[in-house]
Amino acid sequence: MQIDDPAVIAEVRAVFDRYEDALMNNRAEILDSLFWADPRTVRFGIGEILYGHEAIRAFRASVKAYARRAQRKVHIVAFGPDFAATHLEYERLGADGIPTGLIGRETKIMARMPEGWRVVSAHVSLLARDPGLQSR
Repeated sequence: MQIDDPAVIAEVRAVFDRYEDALMNNRAEILDSLFWADPRTVRFGIGEILYGHEAIRAFRASVKAYARRAQRKVHIVAFGPDFAATHLEYERLGADGIPTGLIGRETKIMARMPEGWRVVSAHVSLLARDPGLQSR
């Protein structure tokens, strides 16, 4: 198995970037299309536990706007041509665009499906403020 094939990493990064843009612009239809349309898809958010694509879609439809965030670190690893994980460390921004000191983490497990790369599992968490936290 080839790990971190540059072409696969580039494909996954493109999906990651599309997801981030859709999230920051609250484009639910794009976000929905990037998740595997299957009852086995899982998304654990900061305040929600969602099993199945329909539950995830219903949650997305209820969101008026997502909290702004600044990417601190993106880490992607690919296992062969069809499986990858993306990890994002971010800092929440206030309405004024100033960092709040809240650090978030997001992991997406992606698989190449016949229709393209899809998120099959996602987990988002938010840490309490920690001014001494350092990225690794």
